[in-house]
Amino acid sequence: MLAAASSFTASAQRVQAISYGNFENWVTRHIHESAVIGGATKTIYAIGPNKTINGNVAYSNQGGSPWATSNVYAKVMGVVKSSNAVFPDKHGSGRCAKLTTLMEHVKALGMINMDVLVSGSIFLGHMFEPISSTKNPYSKMEMGIRFNGRPRYLQFDYRLVAPRGARIYSSGFGSKKTLSGSDHAEVFIILQRRWEDAKGNIHAARVGTGRQRFGTTTSGWVNNHRIPVWYGNITKHAGYQSWMGLIPKAKSYYARNSKGKMVPVVEEKWDAANATPTHVLVMASSGCGTAYEGTIGMTLWVDNFAFVY
Repeated sequence: MLAAASSFTASAQRVQAISYGNFENWVTRHIHESAVIGGATKTIYAIGPNKTINGNVAYSNQGGSPWATSNVYAKVMGVVKSSNAVFPDKHGSGRCAKLTTLMEHVKALGMINMDVLVSGSIFLGHMFEPISSTKNPYSKMEMGIRFNGRPRYLQFDYRLVAPRGARIYSSGFGSKKTLSGSDHAEVFIILQRRWEDAKGNIHAARVGTGRQRFGTTTSGWVNNHRIPVWYGNITKHAGYQSWMGLIPKAKSYYARNSKGKMVPVVEEKWDAANATPTHVLVMASSGCGTAYEGTIGMTLWVDNFAFVY
C-alpha cells in the first residue's frame, strides 16, 4: 500500500505527506447498540473519505486510507457496543485528529457488567470488526503497511493536555487496578524487515526506530515537530530508552500471513544500519502502556503526518 500522497522539497529535504494524514476527511459511522444496554445509536469515526455509514456494518479501510483507529464496533456475547476515543477536531482553518483516554461502561443486568479503559489511538494498518472479546487486543489489528523508504524524521503537529490523574488498568473483566504515576501520550515510527517461514510464522528485524513520549501539557500547538529515526542497533545511542527496544514477544503486534491467518510479528533482532525495510509502523496514542491502561482525560491532538528525507 502506498502511504505517501504528496511531497515537496524544503531546505534540501524532501517532505512526503502520509495519505489522509492531514485528517481533513472522515468517515462517520452510526452504530445501533443493543437494547439490553440502552439501544442508543452512537457515532464513531474512521479516517477516510468523507461519507456516512448507517448500521452495524463491519468497517475496513476505505478510499485508500492507510489509517485505522481504536474506534470500533464490538459484538460481545451477542451484545452490540461501540467505542469512540478518536474524533475529528479543528486545527486552524482545517481539521485534525483528537485522541483521548476514557472509560467505556457496559452494563446489562445478568449478562455483562464491565468497564473498559480505552486510549485513543491511530495507526497505519487495519482493525478487524466486529470485536468479539477484550482478550488479546493486538490479534484484532494488523499493525504496519508495506514500505521500503528510509526517512530521517517523522514530522507532525501536536498539542497535549496531560492531567495528573493516576494510571488505571481496566480490561472489562476482573477488578480495576490503580497504578503508580501518570501515563504519557506517545508517537512512534518503527521500520521493520519482515519475512515468513514455511509454517506461516512472521519474523522481523528492526531497521529503524523513532519514538517519543509526551507528558507535559503544551501551551498550544507545536507545529512541524520531528522525531528522528535512528537506524540499526540503537541500544548504545545517547538518547536510547528501554521502551525504544525490540518489541517483547508477549506484546507482539499482528499481521496477516500468506495463508490469510493473523499471526504475531516477532521482532527477533536489530538489523544492519543500512538495511532496507519492508514495512513501516506509525502510531499516535493518548497512552503508552499496556492495552486497557492509561490516565483518564489524557488528550493528544495530531495533524499533518509526513516522512522527511
